[in-house]
Amino acid sequence: MIYLDHNATTPLAPEALEAMTAVLRDLHGNPSSTHAAGRAAREAVEQARAEVAALIGASPEEIVFTSGGTEANDLAIRGARRARGRDHAVSSPIEHPSMLGPLADGPTSWLPVGRQGELDPAALPPLLRPDTALLALAVANHELGNVTDVRAFAALARAGGVAVHADAVQAAGKLPLDVAALQVDTLALSAHKLHGPKGVGALFVRRGAALEPVLRGGHQERERRAGTENVAGIVGFGVAAELATAEVDRASELAALRDELEKRALGVEPDTVVVSGRVARLPNTSCLAVSGTKAETLVIGLDLAGVAVSAGSACSSGKVEASHVLSAMGLSQELAQGAIRVSLGFGTVSADIERFIGAWSELIKRMRQRQEAALTAA
Repeated sequence: MIYLDHNATTPLAPEALEAMTAVLRDLHGNPSSTHAAGRAAREAVEQARAEVAALIGASPEEIVFTSGGTEANDLAIRGARRARGRDHAVSSPIEHPSMLGPLADGPTSWLPVGRQGELDPAALPPLLRPDTALLALAVANHELGNVTDVRAFAALARAGGVAVHADAVQAAGKLPLDVAALQVDTLALSAHKLHGPKGVGALFVRRGAALEPVLRGGHQERERRAGTENVAGIVGFGVAAELATAEVDRASELAALRDELEKRALGVEPDTVVVSGRVARLPNTSCLAVSGTKAETLVIGLDLAGVAVSAGSACSSGKVEASHVLSAMGLSQELAQGAIRVSLGFGTVSADIERFIGAWSELIKRMRQRQEAALTAA
């Protein structure tokens, strides 16, 4: 199997697995306990906290461990609204469902989306109100790979006394991240998007930022998030974060492979559209759309040929309607229904691109032959 769905999840790094196995075997204590076993577990958690903090230029005490990116986004949005006593938020309609879900619990104004999926900071000031609690945006879109200038948005929002939350789940490990440069109050991360384990994430909370906990019942995580910490998962996250810091430097290699894939896919089917191909993107992400096809057909056909891709966000699998991201961009329904996401990883090599192009070529050829046969029969 050629795995080209890294935006859905990444393979667990062997180093992370080894570290987690050691924790499960040897560290039995609760990190909140004061005896030796508890202190050993606490030490492991704090080491991982420092490693995750280093990935984004934060201080360890600003990192709150969660069950994943979804909980981190939820805590940031609900927590800011509660702490500030204001409900209004500003965001964009192309955000991940883990952002759109909690945003729906209060009044939200939506930034306009350009034809390439771009967001314009100049559109923000008219949407800010006296009751605006926060601005919530992704650093990079999960389906398109579009990179948003969060810093430009943050400068405008903070000048108006509005908190800024960034969803960096897709960006971490692919782009250099520095929370001070971004000027954000909170920032969400997820371990399994950067070769760590599933079921663990983190929320950066700037020192002094107003945030109320959503999960209550214990004093863990400086009373930001109650519940006994997932020690093995957190340790795996820490190892993955340390590895990701080095991997970011290889982004140009990944972008070259992505560009080669797109060029050759267009050579096979000139009517292919590289969605958002003219704006800054993550180095690993390509959204390919072919008019007159169905994304499900493309995904299944490629899967049968031994190539794994997706039809958008993994959190939206099973849906047959067009992606909300592509709809918000104004992409035609026909084209949007034929869009797939190909997302490379740092383990991707040229041979994988060859396999994809071979499978893509055969699949497109068969589909076009069936379409021609149907037209002839009609």
